[in-house]
Amino acid sequence: MDDLIVYSAADRIARITLNRPDKRNALSFGLRRQLVDSLRKAERDDAVSVILINGEGPAFSAGYDLSDDRAVRPEGWLASEHYSSWSDQYARSIYRDWMVIWDLMKPVVAKVHGYCLAGGTELMSMCDIAFVADDAVIGYPPMRGMSTPDTLYFPWKLTMAQAKYLQLTGNSVTGKEAAAMGWVAKSFPADQLDQQTERELRPLAEVDPALLAANKASVNQAYEIMGMRTHLQAGWQWHQLSGSDRTRASEFGAIARKEGLRAAIEWRDAPFRREGFQP
Repeated sequence: MDDLIVYSAADRIARITLNRPDKRNALSFGLRRQLVDSLRKAERDDAVSVILINGEGPAFSAGYDLSDDRAVRPEGWLASEHYSSWSDQYARSIYRDWMVIWDLMKPVVAKVHGYCLAGGTELMSMCDIAFVADDAVIGYPPMRGMSTPDTLYFPWKLTMAQAKYLQLTGNSVTGKEAAAMGWVAKSFPADQLDQQTERELRPLAEVDPALLAANKASVNQAYEIMGMRTHLQAGWQWHQLSGSDRTRASEFGAIARKEGLRAAIEWRDAPFRREGFQP
């Protein structure tokens, strides 16, 4: 677990790199814990003004690690007979982790390339600013056959038309399309993503950290007044209802156990793939 995150800080920028390239930076419990610890470390460092999250290897993040050992549970998990049958502690733990980004006093920027899927989109979308490669693939295909998102960000990041389309279909879009619909701040050609992100970060890091904190908090407050936090807190309830209590909720898992994960994904995605939608 020592190298799941690579952390460095220089020139008033803390850089947090997801470091499971062989797993396309799948978000395991260990990686999430180190990520949260790194965010808090950067917040405590007065020499840091801005935090950047990126991914090592060919993808930003392929999503949550479905093979994760749930015996190694994150902080705050209520392993109790009173709650395990009806509450979704997995989704609750995700909400707690990503709200650390929301509540952090320093702005958090995501730099996204390659695949950014499912839980990867939750991490990206809870960052304050996202810069992405034009050819990045961003989407949430598990919603086609598994559950609602753990973090219900769609209505807060997109128009109603786009939020409903993407959440109901689970379709993916390119980074360039995500920028056009306002999901992310900007997209750049893949070979310019690093250079252009650095160009954005350098002057931002020179702004008074207190002013950055005030501006972040004032924007966040507007969304809180509109009910964003209350809505996100309900994520684990919808995740439980759709992922466990729904009549056909066990189909994906049953296929995965019998025929393997690839077969389950094919069952989930085949109707969309036949029509040319990816992944």
